[in-house]
Amino acid sequence: MQVNESSLVGARDVGAEIGVIGAGYVGLTSGACFAYLGHEVVCADVDESKINLLNSGRIGIHEQGLAAKVEDGLTSNRLSFVTDPAEAVAKADFVFLCLPTPPRKDGSADLSFISSAVSEIARVMQPDTILVSKSTVPPGTSELLEQILARADVTDVAVAHNPEFLREGTAVNDFLQPDRVVIGANDQSVADKIAGLYANIPTQIVVTDTTTAETTKYVANAFLATKLSFVNSAAALCEVLGADVKDVMTALGHDRRIGAGFLKPGPGWGGSCLPKDSRALVNVAATAGYDFSLLRSALEVNEQQFDRIVAKVADRVVLEGARVALLGLAFKAETNDIRSSPSLEIAQRLIDAGAKVHAYDPAVTAEDLHEITGLVVESDAYAACARASALLIATEWNEFRQLDVERIVTLMYDHHIIDARNLLHRDLWVKHGFTYTGVGIFNSDEKLPVRVPARQARQE
Repeated sequence: MQVNESSLVGARDVGAEIGVIGAGYVGLTSGACFAYLGHEVVCADVDESKINLLNSGRIGIHEQGLAAKVEDGLTSNRLSFVTDPAEAVAKADFVFLCLPTPPRKDGSADLSFISSAVSEIARVMQPDTILVSKSTVPPGTSELLEQILARADVTDVAVAHNPEFLREGTAVNDFLQPDRVVIGANDQSVADKIAGLYANIPTQIVVTDTTTAETTKYVANAFLATKLSFVNSAAALCEVLGADVKDVMTALGHDRRIGAGFLKPGPGWGGSCLPKDSRALVNVAATAGYDFSLLRSALEVNEQQFDRIVAKVADRVVLEGARVALLGLAFKAETNDIRSSPSLEIAQRLIDAGAKVHAYDPAVTAEDLHEITGLVVESDAYAACARASALLIATEWNEFRQLDVERIVTLMYDHHIIDARNLLHRDLWVKHGFTYTGVGIFNSDEKLPVRVPARQARQE
């Protein structure tokens, strides 16, 4: 099928019946937002405790605006939650698969959750139902689902792919005001029906075949991962050259070919998607006979970035026996997701080097952490800083910008800041006696460059 683009989805006269399999991050957001758009949504998950929580209006994850959308759906009776997948799909016009595809040891995606679910619901789906995978899946997965349906003697269910592009912390907004909606279907009428679900959302609709749609999600995440690794490499270059990465990236961001997004250096990238999907795409490429060396390098640079941050701490304090305050555990601000979090990668390396790490995150509690032995989670930032020799900013939570400098001066044993997000106002902290180490910028104890204001430079 040739790629087809349109800018506005046509409106539906009535809402559709939608079944969502999986009430995790993607499934819950999709289900709640589809209900908000006027569709009747039944969301199924085998986790009974999660379903009971959702039916009471509590979502269990930190995501801006999502609790309100769930509450709205429950109140309007357009959204309900069940534990039996058959109940979710029995009357559905569309069934969305929103299930995890965790990485295997070789980096490939594990499709067992999706395969098992389709085998279970195959005979329950009504004729002419459209089965849509929203999970991130390797190219060719739609064909696999068709084979599973055929083995169950189901030939009247169409299979399509509609990848999600939801950023944690802004997922509701991303669903309702997307940059684009990608629909992969090998039948134009099926694609048109899926497009109708997004009625009255002004956005670009990209319609293509299933394999291309599946590939698109992987390539999008791989590009973002590569962009982030490039920026962190550029930051390392700026440090050895004596340049300021903030100014460099500001200049790059004004280039329309590049754009300002994802141009901030940091402690490395993580989360539930980029690491997993990048490794999976390397595996997909290798299986197909192509060595995706550029993406492999981006993954390697990311691992090196974790070590670079640890080295910045080690440059200031002897890690063996030192207490380090780590602010931020989630992989990014405005979420409580710690999957593949750079903060945890760095914390583990610090602990392995003998440091005593005391951490705080506004949305992550000690109960959320099980894998790192020796990590102490404190109740607030000041408790984490008490008697610490170094303060490491690892996640860009806004509240860290508002820390009481004078209070922290009195709490810490020694006064070193490693700002892995370039979040703090350097001059303020240096004024209070701290050394400041950022990423890709001058440190506080180095000679600062003389800068000519941009307007004056243009006049000259």
